[in-house]
Amino acid sequence: MRDFAKPGRSPVHAANGAVATSHPLASLVAIETLRAGGNAVDAAIAAVAVQGVVEPAMTGLGGDCFALYAPKGARAPVALNGSGRSPAAAHDAWYLERGLAIGPTSPHAVTVPGAVAAWAKLLADHGTRSLAELLRPAIACAEDGYAVQPRVALDWARNRDKLRADPGSAAAYLVDGEAPRVGTRMRHPKLAATLRRIAEHGPAGFYDGPVAEDMVGRLRALGGLHTLADFANAAPEYVTPITTRYRGYDVYECPPSGQGLAALMMLNVLSHYDVGALSELDRVHLFAEACKQAYHHRDALFADPVVAAVPVEHLLSEAWRASARGAIDMGRARDPVLWPEVRHTDTVYLCVVDRDGNAISLINSIFQGFGSGITAPESGVLLHNRGFSFRVEPGHPNTIGPGKRPMHTIIPGMLMRDGAVVAPFGVMGGHYQAMGHVELLTGLIDRGLDVQEALDAPRSFAYGGGVELEGGFSPGLAEALAARGHVTIPAPLPIGGGQIIWIDPITGLRAAGSDPRKDGCALGY
Repeated sequence: MRDFAKPGRSPVHAANGAVATSHPLASLVAIETLRAGGNAVDAAIAAVAVQGVVEPAMTGLGGDCFALYAPKGARAPVALNGSGRSPAAAHDAWYLERGLAIGPTSPHAVTVPGAVAAWAKLLADHGTRSLAELLRPAIACAEDGYAVQPRVALDWARNRDKLRADPGSAAAYLVDGEAPRVGTRMRHPKLAATLRRIAEHGPAGFYDGPVAEDMVGRLRALGGLHTLADFANAAPEYVTPITTRYRGYDVYECPPSGQGLAALMMLNVLSHYDVGALSELDRVHLFAEACKQAYHHRDALFADPVVAAVPVEHLLSEAWRASARGAIDMGRARDPVLWPEVRHTDTVYLCVVDRDGNAISLINSIFQGFGSGITAPESGVLLHNRGFSFRVEPGHPNTIGPGKRPMHTIIPGMLMRDGAVVAPFGVMGGHYQAMGHVELLTGLIDRGLDVQEALDAPRSFAYGGGVELEGGFSPGLAEALAARGHVTIPAPLPIGGGQIIWIDPITGLRAAGSDPRKDGCALGY
């Protein structure tokens, strides 16, 4: 139990439903939906739609979505890939012939947004409320206004210049050319109108008609290859989740095109170490070494499995984990793995467990802060830049191609044991997310932390040639890591964020936690 004389949060314990999101308004909407009789899917969709309004740097209608859903009594979760595809005309040869790279604010970084179609699919198959009813809180926030929260304001200010570069974005998201400050009341009337259209017409209100025409018109004016047919063909896809066993728990992830496979690979390596007994130095070192190997394979092999053969079975095999263990020297760092320059990115993750025990783990993202920075002028839809993850490299599994999904960083997680849900969980933070799943789960399972303590714990990430360290580690850790050959880097921003709801297997009570690095909270009843 935490020291109540010191700053901190307690886990939220609930007898019925519990929710955890990164924004207080979204958490409130989710718990109100549950208390009004909605189920976990209903609450999650209502909440994430609100976040698309009140956390515009992180998510929105113009983004993508992944989900793991475990109905009460299910032996395994259902996985939904709600990410969008590149235009049908997006052949890598077209970019090579023109010498075009896919920049983060380029129209070529915009794939067809998949979130709206994913929400509608989840509701149609597993919800109890209509999309129109669940979008009402988001419409109210966009129309009537909301107060900008502190972490939201920080992320907004960091992206001011990106927003200034696009007329639609500047008009929608800046106040006299500046990012709004904490407590500013913001309204988005055009976005409210688009939400109303989706409420009335369903996903067709987004992927067909004037909203789609507005998005496609803006992208083509900037040189994009998108067509109305690309948008009309948007469709989420149920996929078979992948899993590994860790200390008696079954950890489930969505398969590629997401990076959840990397989290399972790292857990397989760590399962052969007594992580809970390691010193802080040895633990951070081991995490860094396991991370480098998993992420090296991620960048070389992960892609859209519809058009690329991703060797999932081999990467989860005993042969791979034995090879990875053999490459780890606990006394010395191996050569760093260098990734393309894509910094920690912007996402919202939420989880809900309802009174009946249905559990959902859902993540929604526009990738980098304010995505591409491109806002469709009439509909108010800010478009993501997930296509920035593509390469223009013929022969590489993740090279851009027609109707193709890029490798995604966003990954929801689900923990089960003996065929029962233990915890929906997730960690935001771009590339960090797979490592974040590992740090969160080992904190809970190996170190005996409660859900809030595990989220509060300082984070490390072997990224871009060094090991980023948050504040909060023991004095002297950076120097000790340097003595083993690591280049240590003070984390320039808090690393990611996360949410989790743990279900007690005996009492059925829920314990929910929400990351202090964000503005949100956990709530229960």
